[in-house]
Amino acid sequence: MSKKKKTLKGIKTPSRRKFFKAAAATGVAAVAASSLAAPAVAADRVEASMVATWPRDFPGLGTGAQRLAKRIADMSDGRIQITYYAAGERVKAFDSFDEVASGNSQMYHAADYYWVKKHPAFGYFTASPFGFTYSEINAWIHFGGGQQLWDELCDDYGTQSFIAGNTGVQMGGWFNKRIRSANDFKGLKMRMPGLGGQVLGKLGGSPISLPGGQIYENLVSGAIDATEWVGPWNDEAMKFHEAAKYYYYPGMHEPGSLLACGVNKKWFTSLSKSDQTLIKTACAWADELTMAEYNAKNGAALARLVNDHGVKLEKFNDKVYDAFAKGANEVYDEVQQHSALAAKVHKAFIKARKEIGAWTNLSDSPYIQQRNRALGI
Repeated sequence: MSKKKKTLKGIKTPSRRKFFKAAAATGVAAVAASSLAAPAVAADRVEASMVATWPRDFPGLGTGAQRLAKRIADMSDGRIQITYYAAGERVKAFDSFDEVASGNSQMYHAADYYWVKKHPAFGYFTASPFGFTYSEINAWIHFGGGQQLWDELCDDYGTQSFIAGNTGVQMGGWFNKRIRSANDFKGLKMRMPGLGGQVLGKLGGSPISLPGGQIYENLVSGAIDATEWVGPWNDEAMKFHEAAKYYYYPGMHEPGSLLACGVNKKWFTSLSKSDQTLIKTACAWADELTMAEYNAKNGAALARLVNDHGVKLEKFNDKVYDAFAKGANEVYDEVQQHSALAAKVHKAFIKARKEIGAWTNLSDSPYIQQRNRALGI
């Protein structure tokens, strides 16, 4: 019997030496490829810190910020990880801006009017006296040049801000006495930040800026006489009804309170364009969802405050509102004198309030009035 190696007809069988040599070469190439790919994958991962001005798990504000951080991670399939720090967990609430401006953290969630001492124009980008409602401020920011002005303002601090929530028209505040005239504000120590607080000062009051987590204890102790916060859903959670019984509306100071996601601009612009878009898209989603949540829950919370807790719901009369308007005009005059940029922002605000407000006055307001009249609401 022949000892020749049998082969399949027409097919050349490679030698063992050639086979293993080729396999070794392929393996080396695979290892090289994997060693090159690993750093690329690692470099693509983004880790950032978000500091907030809200207590952890606080309804709407805290949970909304936490939800935004999670949404960014979900939209990126976990590639972008945002570590969230509530007020006091990494820095104090009102230190959030400096924390991000310095680059120690990359993002914050806050109301930008907390920074009016840095520049009064920041007040326009949360809410300002007799200013925009939710739909109006969104129209201004997105389509009326507001975002460009906001960017210009933030540039001096190395930050950038995006709309990331809204609480709607806020209540006028909690008081231990009835407010019948502007004289009732004289000497009143009231928690009210932003430009609205400055209006209170024009009426003889003493505006005090406190982070949310410190309001209740100061109201109970008598360190402050009155406070505004947000609206029924949040105010019920804060148990303000245990310290004050007169609940006034509507708040002239915050007709549509925009919540901001601020970022360190150097960090943000270092991201890919797609990651920047992803974060901005998540912020827009947070804006819509937060406003919807407040609208869904404020009504039931108000009913509980009145029916279960004995809160007396009161409306500011026309004399008080006229005094508010006079004080607001004085504040705005001072704001414009601060700087050319402040004057520029104010002029744009007035123009947009007139143009955008003209449609609101013809659409939303008359419809709601007629709906209520026709249905007897």
